Amino acid sequence: MQRSDTRRPWICKKEGLGNDKTVLSGAKPCTGLQTSPQAARAGAPATTAQPRVIGQTFEGRPFDLAGLRGKVVLVVFWSTTCAVCRDKMSELRANYEGWRGQPFEMVLVNQDRRLQDVQAYEQILALTVPRAQRFPQLWSGQPGYVDSFGAQAVLPATYIINKDGAVEKAYAGRIPPEAWDDIADLL
Repeated sequence: MQRSDTRRPWICKKEGLGNDKTVLSGAKPCTGLQTSPQAARAGAPATTAQPRVIGQTFEGRPFDLAGLRGKVVLVVFWSTTCAVCRDKMSELRANYEGWRGQPFEMVLVNQDRRLQDVQAYEQILALTVPRAQRFPQLWSGQPGYVDSFGAQAVLPATYIINKDGAVEKAYAGRIPPEAWDDIADLL
C-alpha cells in the first residue's frame, strides 16, 4: 500500500478535512462533513453538514452527536476482532478519565457484524472496568443507527471533532500520541 506521506501513515485524508492528511489506498471518502476554519483555509472544500452519529448506546440511552456541540469529541470506530482497537482501550479509558470535568467526550462505535460479539465484550467490561471509566458506545448494526462518516476502510478509525462540530483530524489505524495533544489544544 503506497501512501503519500510516509512520516504520518496513520492519518487518513477524508474529503473536506484539509490538505494535511494522507489518503489510504482503497479508503472511501467521507462526504458531507463540515470542515473546520483551519481546514478551509488550507484549501479544503467547504461543506455545510455536521458529522452525524445517531443511535442508541449499549446502555439503551438515545445518542445524537449533535447534542455534544460545545465539547471536543473523539469518535472512534472499532471492532472486537481488531487487536489494535482492543489494545488501545486502556489508553482511551485513561484519557477519558483524565479529562473528566473538561468539555470533552469520547464516543465509540462498534463495527462488529454480530451483536453477540459486542455483548460478550460488554459482559467482560462490566466485570473489569469501573462505570466511571466507561464512555458512550454504540453498535453500528443497531436498528436506527445512522452516521455520516461512511464505510471505514481501516479500524480503528478516529475523528477529532472540535467544539463547533467540525472534524479537525482523522486517523486510520493506531491512534498516534500527538492526537492527544491535538485534543488538549482544542480544549
